[in-house]
Amino acid sequence: MSATLLVKRLSGLYLGELLSETAGISSGISHKNPSAALRVETARVIGDSQADPKHHGGLDRVLHHFPREHYGQYRRWDMMAGFKDAPAMGENISTVGLDETQVNIGDIISIGDVELQVTQPRSPCFKLNSQFGHKEFALVMQTSGLCGWFYRVVKSGEIRQDASVYLQERRTDISVRDAMKIYFSTEFDAQSYDRLASCEGLAASWVNSLHRRLESQKIESWQMRLIGPA
Repeated sequence: MSATLLVKRLSGLYLGELLSETAGISSGISHKNPSAALRVETARVIGDSQADPKHHGGLDRVLHHFPREHYGQYRRWDMMAGFKDAPAMGENISTVGLDETQVNIGDIISIGDVELQVTQPRSPCFKLNSQFGHKEFALVMQTSGLCGWFYRVVKSGEIRQDASVYLQERRTDISVRDAMKIYFSTEFDAQSYDRLASCEGLAASWVNSLHRRLESQKIESWQMRLIGPA
C-alpha cells in the first residue's frame, strides 16, 4: 500500500544526556532539550540517555513519541503543579494531531529517512508523580491511556524538525490505546492477553509479562511501579 501521511510537521524533537538523582532515584526526565535533529541508530539516539535502561531503553524503546495536546488535558484535570509542556514527559518526538487511537502496535512509521516500528504504550511509573507534583499522576496516565508510545528502529538515519510522519505499513489491528486497555485492565482476561501477546511487533517485555500472567492466572502488582519505594 502507499504510505499514509499522519502528521505534516513535527511539533518538537528532544534529547538529553544529563541525569539527576532525587532520594536515591536517578532520572533524566527533566533534562531533555530541543534539538534541530535526532541522529537515530539501531540501539540509541546519539546524545540521549536513559537512567533506567531496563524499563526506559533497549532495542524496543529507543524513542518515545508523546502527543503534545495531552499536556493540555492533564492541565485541565489539575494533574500538574505549575505549567508543564513538552518535553516534560521525557519524550524524543512531539506531534499535534496524532494520538494512541490512530497508531497500532507493529505499525511501520517513517519520519525523515528513519523507519521505526511501534512496540508498546508507555508504562507510567512513579517518577511522573514527582515530575508533575501529583501523587496519582502515573495512575491517571495508566487509566486514561494518554501515554504516548515507544519505537524500535528498523532503519537508522536522521529525523529533522521539518520531517513528516508517514504510516508505511499496518501489521496488526490493535491500537496503542487498545493495548493499554487490555494490559492495564483490572479484570483478568486470558483471551485478550493471548491476542495482545501474539501481536506482531509488541515489545518483548510486554510479551513475557503477558505469558507470565497466563501461566500464573493472575495479574502482577502494579503498586511499586505506580507509587515507588516507601
